[in-house]
Amino acid sequence: MKIGELAQMSGLSASRIRFYEAQGLIRQVERQANGYRRYPSQVLQTLQIIQCAQHAGFSLEELKQLLPDAETGAFNHEELVVSLQRKIEQIEAMQMHLAQSKAHLLELIDNVQARPEGMTCEANAERVLASLKPQG
Repeated sequence: MKIGELAQMSGLSASRIRFYEAQGLIRQVERQANGYRRYPSQVLQTLQIIQCAQHAGFSLEELKQLLPDAETGAFNHEELVVSLQRKIEQIEAMQMHLAQSKAHLLELIDNVQARPEGMTCEANAERVLASLKPQG
């Protein structure tokens, strides 16, 4: 199929498809005598995998490890499972970091809102900033 057809079927722009090709994510491209690209139908599945993996937070380099082998078209089952497990670990670490950041911000909000009666905003800001300095 031509790039326009592939773009329409995948919902991606032709330039995005060419980018993925340039990055080595799409390897099964043939060039016709007129220079036009010709894509086999399985490239649509590859594009769906790319989109799904990017939504899950995989980088382009990580994606290269997830895609089927260029020669055989087969997935490396072990490597795929390890990559997916590694991404889950990264997501869990990110969630923990975000939870800590959220807790810190909520504590900061409480501290700002606990302004003693009659204290100016400037004085309260100094009080809050002083509480943020490491003790030691």
